[in-house]
Amino acid sequence: MSFTQIAWLPLCAGVTGVGLVLSFLLMRRRGAAAGLRAAAWSLLPVAAYLTGALPTLWQIGTAIVGFVTGLALNPMVWAGVGVAGLSALLFLVSGFLRGRRLRAAASSASGASPAPVASAPAASGRNRAVTPGAQGAPGATAVTQPLPKRTPAPSPVSRAAGSKPAAKPAADDDFSDIEDILKRRGIG
Repeated sequence: MSFTQIAWLPLCAGVTGVGLVLSFLLMRRRGAAAGLRAAAWSLLPVAAYLTGALPTLWQIGTAIVGFVTGLALNPMVWAGVGVAGLSALLFLVSGFLRGRRLRAAASSASGASPAPVASAPAASGRNRAVTPGAQGAPGATAVTQPLPKRTPAPSPVSRAAGSKPAAKPAADDDFSDIEDILKRRGIG
């Protein structure tokens, strides 16, 4: 049915008239506030007709109905929904299988590895270190040995007075190179 086939004025006036009668009955039964609210709603069809909004509302309603029926009755839409559902199912199954594979790999790796490394007891001084051999052995006590002592750097005051820094020990480590660079720059 097209928009022009409907007699809009008698339809809107009839809906408004029935609404006003019902609002009068509602006012007698539930009070003036409920009746006035119903009367306000029943005046809206005549207002829509008088403002000329009915053609626009008709087009909006026809578009919504056409969209819903086209969506519900279109086989391509349902095929797309089915493929999207299959895709979601494949994602779920692949995630489950990947998690199972990772858990199996983690359990096989933990079964083949030696006992977990025990934390070493706190050393009694700053110059103590735990030897690497005692870490993995179960029930073994930590063996400590002293670290090599470092020679103090000469003070900037003695260097400014013209004294030469003390000779370095013959230790070949990475820190001696860094110390040389810092001393040349005057950083103690």
